[in-house]
Amino acid sequence: MNLNLSRIHRPVGILSIVVLVLISCNLRKMNKGSFGGSVNTSGYQADSFPSPFATGSSIHMSRVLGWPENLSPHAPEGFSVTAFATGLDNPRWIYVAGNGDVFVSEANTVLKGIVKLGSGLSKRVKSQHYGKSANCILLFRDFDENGIPRKRYVYLQGLNQPFGMLVLSGHFYVANTDGLLQYDYHSGDTVMKSPAKKILSLPAGGYNNHWTRNLLASPAGNKIYVSVGSATNVAEKGMKYETRRANILEINPDGTGEKIYAGGLRNPVGMDWAPETGELWTAVNERDGLGDELVPDYLTAVKPGGFYGWPYCYYGRHPDPRLAKENDSGLVAKSIVPDIAVGSHTASLGLLFYKGQSFPEKYRGGVFVTQHGSWNRSVLAGYRVIFIPFVHGQPCGRPQDFLTGFIKDLSAGAVYGRPVGIAVMKDGSLLIADDAGNRIWRISALAREHPGNPPSSR
Repeated sequence: MNLNLSRIHRPVGILSIVVLVLISCNLRKMNKGSFGGSVNTSGYQADSFPSPFATGSSIHMSRVLGWPENLSPHAPEGFSVTAFATGLDNPRWIYVAGNGDVFVSEANTVLKGIVKLGSGLSKRVKSQHYGKSANCILLFRDFDENGIPRKRYVYLQGLNQPFGMLVLSGHFYVANTDGLLQYDYHSGDTVMKSPAKKILSLPAGGYNNHWTRNLLASPAGNKIYVSVGSATNVAEKGMKYETRRANILEINPDGTGEKIYAGGLRNPVGMDWAPETGELWTAVNERDGLGDELVPDYLTAVKPGGFYGWPYCYYGRHPDPRLAKENDSGLVAKSIVPDIAVGSHTASLGLLFYKGQSFPEKYRGGVFVTQHGSWNRSVLAGYRVIFIPFVHGQPCGRPQDFLTGFIKDLSAGAVYGRPVGIAVMKDGSLLIADDAGNRIWRISALAREHPGNPPSSR
């Protein structure tokens, strides 16, 4: 789109120009060949990347329609998909406590002023309900232990973009975007009664959705791991702006003893322990702006003290041409190649090793990944939950679709919802937070010994 400002018959301010530019960004044509690659799990690859800028860098926001009545995502044969909770306000993350209580953090990106106006015109508001943040934590309780919550409670309010949650040694932890809060925890309470104690300050905000801070306890319960995404796309404001960012931090349960467990992770979100090896794994959002098929998001086992390339290089030692003058050759040389590529711009956020017993044997010990979906690709990618089988603690086989149906019309960019948080209930069923769809889905395995059971919700 050419902006011929001479044809505008009144004074044009900076605001008007910004709005026009944002509109023009959404008129990009689909790049040639973009229906392959990271649109399908069969196209996820890590062995042959295109050159940077082989295609243009697109802004293609999805248009969220919401879920029609009696429609749900699709799971494989032998599974049932039902709505665990509806009518929520951007549910981002899920945590299941030892007593079976399900905690859900409701939070969102907050846009203000000119950024909010521009984002509205660029479809960003419709893509993610951007604007206000509920800033609360809900509690769902299943009295009958049948996987259906009978009650929902507002457990905590007045937070600051909460995301990760954790129950550990008599305390309830909440990761706000700007710090880690600790509360006294009493199992069975339906509202938090104790005051918050801020035990760790964190750098707030961040590029796109990098305000999320996730939490994971060590198996022994003596450490807490905190994921902190980068503040920018590729350190365009300088590395001084990235202090304590693009890292997984390790702390003691009282907030002391902070150290960087691993770095160079642009936006690590989901974290979990592999059941057989005991290794920490994470799902990482990689950088934007290099074209439709760069750079792939990935899953990786996290090596203590390891460096994974951001911002200087990607997927091992592929240098980012935008940082040619700033590249640190020493850091590039020691950058670790990730384990599994899961598609470019898929926004792979949630990660969960399946340790339940109700799913068929092929799923046990494997990993589920939620893909929130692209905005920096000319054809939508992601918007699904994938599964990767593991054997003896190692990935074995390609990523495969598990929960699909979130996209209504690929060419029009229309979607019903966007999966993000993931957790397993005590009965072995999965819960998936669909933040844009404002609901939580429950996926359970049908009893195979009863052929008369109703079919899955395909």
